[in-house]
Amino acid sequence: MAQLQPGDGAPAFTLLDQSGAPVALSEFTGRKVLLYFYPKADTPGCTTQSCAMRDIAGQIGTTVILGVSPDKPAKQAKFDQKYGLGFPLLADEDHAVAEAYSVWVEKSMYGKKYMGILRSTFLIDEDGRIAQAWYKVAPAATASNLLASL
Repeated sequence: MAQLQPGDGAPAFTLLDQSGAPVALSEFTGRKVLLYFYPKADTPGCTTQSCAMRDIAGQIGTTVILGVSPDKPAKQAKFDQKYGLGFPLLADEDHAVAEAYSVWVEKSMYGKKYMGILRSTFLIDEDGRIAQAWYKVAPAATASNLLASL
């Protein structure tokens, strides 16, 4: 599947957050949304990325932060509580949303191939269009990319 480009419509979704409540992208029409995909809650890179987003939340005005991983809501809740993240962490257990955003990819580790999340971030504008797309982003770059774009 082709990667999303600025100007493309952001694929719609509804996923459960860490408390089990449904969250739809359409709820945020009229606001910017920073949507970031991370491989697994409470791992070093994902913790660095998520805590950096928590740390800049007060600097981004009304921009909404949404984190997405294949983890179950209960694991997302533990991650949120452990680090006091304070924004929705969405459970994409069947990776359908990751596929729609072209971030569910074949990976390789120690010669073994498997499917997983390509750490990526999207800034979605007030009209639901992709304003910026950062594929294969470094965990520490997510927050600085967002601040530079705003």
